[in-house]
Amino acid sequence: MMRMEVGHASALRPGAQALNSDTEGSPTSRDGEQRHAGALRQTGHMLPSLPDMLSSARVVTLPLRQRFRGIESREVMLFEGPAGWTEFSPFLEYGDAEASAWLAAAIDFGWHQAPALFRILDRFLGCRTVKVKVAEPGQRLADDVARVVAVRQYLGPEGRIRLDANGGWNVDEAEHAIHALAPSDLEYVEQPCATVDELADIRTRVKYMGLPIAADESVRKAEDPLEVATAKAADLLVIKAQPLGGIRASLRIVDAARLPVVVSSALETSVGISMGAHLAAAIPELAYDCGLATVSLLSSDIAADSLVADRGLVDVRRVTPDAALLARFSADADRVEWWNARLERCLVLLSTP
Repeated sequence: MMRMEVGHASALRPGAQALNSDTEGSPTSRDGEQRHAGALRQTGHMLPSLPDMLSSARVVTLPLRQRFRGIESREVMLFEGPAGWTEFSPFLEYGDAEASAWLAAAIDFGWHQAPALFRILDRFLGCRTVKVKVAEPGQRLADDVARVVAVRQYLGPEGRIRLDANGGWNVDEAEHAIHALAPSDLEYVEQPCATVDELADIRTRVKYMGLPIAADESVRKAEDPLEVATAKAADLLVIKAQPLGGIRASLRIVDAARLPVVVSSALETSVGISMGAHLAAAIPELAYDCGLATVSLLSSDIAADSLVADRGLVDVRRVTPDAALLARFSADADRVEWWNARLERCLVLLSTP
C-alpha cells in the first residue's frame, strides 16, 4: 500500500478552518457532456445499467464540523462496482450536464481497475502546507492579509502557504491583493481571476515576482480544459478527479497540458478521496503537495478506517463503507428518490452518442 503526501492543504475561511473544497456551480455545455461520455467509451467498457447501479446505491447525509460553502451537511451517493465502492457527489446546485462528469468518474473508479501506481513520495513528519481562501464576499483585503499572516506565524518559515481566490478578483484587484499578501512567502495563487484571459493578464503582471498562478475552475469548468495551458495563462493546474470525469480523463489532461499539477479534492467522503489518491499515485511527478486532507471537514465519515491525513500522508487504497455508518447517516426517503432520479438522468446523458 502506498501513501501520498497531502500537505494538509487547508482552505481557511474567515472565522473557521475548512479543508480544500473549492467548487462553485455552473452548467457545462453539450460539448462537455459528449467529452465525458467519450472518455468513458475510450476505456472499451460499456456503461453499467441503471438497475445494476441502484442495486447497491446508498445515499447519506453527513454533517459538517462547521458551515462551509453555505451548507451544514454533505449529501453523497455511493455504490459498489466490480472494482470496489465508488462515489457520486456533485453538489446539489449542479445541473445534470455538469453532474454527469462526476458520474463518469464514479463509473470509471467503481467499474474499472485503477491505473498502475507510479509515484512513491518521501514521508514527512507532518502536514506542512495550508491553503487559505481569500477574496470572500463581504471580506476586506485587510482581513485576508491578517489571516495569511496568522497562518505564516503558525507554520513558521518552513511551512507552505497557497491562496485560493476562486476567481473572486478582477485583474487590478488581483494585482493589488497579491502585492499585499506576497510578504507572507506564498507558494502560489490559485484562480485569482475568473477567465482565462484575465489569468493570462495577471500572470504577466506578477511574473517578475516569481509567484506561480494556478488554474482550477478554468480547467474543471471549461469546455476545453486545456485552453488555460494553451493560452499560457497558468503555471500549474489543480486537478480534481470527479469534476474532470475520472482518473483516466484527468491523466489525459495532465499528459496533454505538460504543466505541473496539484491533485485536490471536492469535499468528498473517504471513497471519493480514495479516487483522488489513486489519481495522484498514477502521476509520475508531483512537484506540489496534494490537497486531499479534507475528510476531517466532515464530522463523520462512511468508513470506519477513514482516509484522514496521518503525519501529512494519505494511504492509496480502496475504501469500503461501514454498514452501521451507512445506516446511521442514511438520507431521508425523499432525498434518496432525488438522487436516484439524478443518477438516471446523468446516466442517460453519458449513454447518448
